[in-house]
Amino acid sequence: MTTARELIVEADGGSRGNPGPAGYGAVVLDPVTGETLAEAAEYIGVATNNVAEYKGLVAGLTAARELFPDATVHVRMDSKLVVEQMSGRWKIKHPDMKPLAAEAGRVFPAGRVRYEWIPRELNKHADRLANEAMDAGKQGRRWEPSGSTAALDATAARNAAAPPPTGPPGDATAGAARARAALATRSGGTPAPAGAGTSGTGASASTGQADDGLFAHDEALAAQARASLASAAPDASAASDASAAAHAEATGDFEAEAAAVVHTEPAAQAAPASAAPRQGWAGPDMGAPATFVLLRHGETALTPEKRFSGSGGTDPELSAAGLRQAEAVAAALAARGTIQEIVSSPLTRCRQTAAAVAARLGLDIRVERGLRETDFGAWEGLTFGEVRERYPDDLDAWLASPKAAPTGGGESFAAVARRVAATRDRLTAAHAGRTVLLVTHVTPIKTLVRLALGAPPESLFRMELSAASISAVAYYADGNASVRLLNDTSHLR
Repeated sequence: MTTARELIVEADGGSRGNPGPAGYGAVVLDPVTGETLAEAAEYIGVATNNVAEYKGLVAGLTAARELFPDATVHVRMDSKLVVEQMSGRWKIKHPDMKPLAAEAGRVFPAGRVRYEWIPRELNKHADRLANEAMDAGKQGRRWEPSGSTAALDATAARNAAAPPPTGPPGDATAGAARARAALATRSGGTPAPAGAGTSGTGASASTGQADDGLFAHDEALAAQARASLASAAPDASAASDASAAAHAEATGDFEAEAAAVVHTEPAAQAAPASAAPRQGWAGPDMGAPATFVLLRHGETALTPEKRFSGSGGTDPELSAAGLRQAEAVAAALAARGTIQEIVSSPLTRCRQTAAAVAARLGLDIRVERGLRETDFGAWEGLTFGEVRERYPDDLDAWLASPKAAPTGGGESFAAVARRVAATRDRLTAAHAGRTVLLVTHVTPIKTLVRLALGAPPESLFRMELSAASISAVAYYADGNASVRLLNDTSHLR
C-alpha cells in the first residue's frame, strides 16, 4: 500500500422509486495502483437519488479522512448535480440537499478536494456497492464488507475493457495482468451484466403526442399516462440525472455546460469505438459537442383546434399567428448569435419557420426527411375525441403500445424512434463541434429528448411542447448527451 496522501474517492447512490428504497456506496482508491483502500455502503430507507448520492459522498470523504486526515482528495462521481453543486458552479436550492452539501464540505478543507464528473461505466465499483446496500436493506439486513463482490466486479470489468497485455511470456506487466484476471475468475468475479446496478437502458421505442399537443389536454389520456407511469419501474440513475436537470440553473448560451449529462440509450445510439470513454483514472475527453437547437414550428390552423397533424395529412401552412411566432424566434436566435447551420423537416410549416430564421441569419436551409412528423394515417386532421369515436379499438391499441400504428397505415412511435435515432446519428457525425438549428415537430423533438435522457416511452406524457418553442441537446464524442431549455418560449413574450 502506498503512503501517498492523495486519494481517489468514488461515490454513488440510488433510489428504487425516487423516492423509494435507497442506498449509497463509496470507495477510496490509491490513485497510482488503483488498489481499494476502503469501502462504505449503507441502506438508508426511503429517500431520493440525490439524497443517496450526497450521503455516498459524505461516507467516501469520511472514509478517506479516517485513512489519511492530511490527504488531498479527488472525488469522481457520475452525478452531474452533486459535482457541479460541490464545485460551486450550481446553486443548491433544494432544502434536503443543503445540509448534506454542508456536511460534505466540512469533512476536508475545501482547497484539498476537487470534483470530477465521470461516465457511469467508470463508476461501477461505487454503483455496485450502492446496489448491494439496497439489496441488503430489502432483505432486512445490513451491508457487510465481507460479503461484497464490488471490488472484484470492478476489477474484472476493467480487465475486460483493457487491451490484452503485450511483451514476451516472462514480461512482468503481462504476467501481473494475467494473474489479476485469473484471480478474478477463481473468485467468481465477472463483469457486471448489462443493466445491473442503478443504471438501465430504458426502452428503445418512443411514444408521444400528436403534432399539435392534444394529449396534454385530454383528461382520459392523462389518466392512462399516470397509470402507466405508476406501474413502470423507474431507473434510479436516469431519474437522478433527470432530477439534476430539473433543479440546476439554466445558464448562458446553448453551448454552455448543460444542466444534466446522462447516457443515451445503447439500443438506440451506440457510440463509435473511437469515441468510447477512456479507461483508467483520467476522465473522458468530452470535446466540442454537436449541439442541436430544437425548434418546433409555429402554429397552423390545426394547432389551436388540437387536431392530429402529421406527415400524412394536408401539409398545412403557418397561420398568421404562426408567422408572427416564426419571426419572434428568428429575432431571438439572431440576437443570441450561436446558430451556424439550419436543417428543417420537409413539411411546409417547418420550412416556413426555418425560412424566417434563415432570412435573419443569412444561412441556407438543408432539408432532412428524417425530421418529419409521424404519419397519423386516417387520424390526420381529427381531434382526439373524433378518433376515439371512430376508431376506439385502434386508439386503445395505439395508446397501449408504441409498436401500434394509427388506423390506415400510419406510423408507429417505435418506427418514429428508429427513424429519428438514425437521423440524429447522421447529423451528429456531420456537425461535430457546431451548433445546428433543427426545425421539426412535437414527436421528433420529444423523441430526441427522451433518448438523450435515457427515459422510458411513458416519460413523453410528462412533456408539453408549445408551438415555436426551443429545446437543445448537445451530443459529445464519448456517447453522452446533455439536455437543456426544454419548452422555452421566452422569445414569444
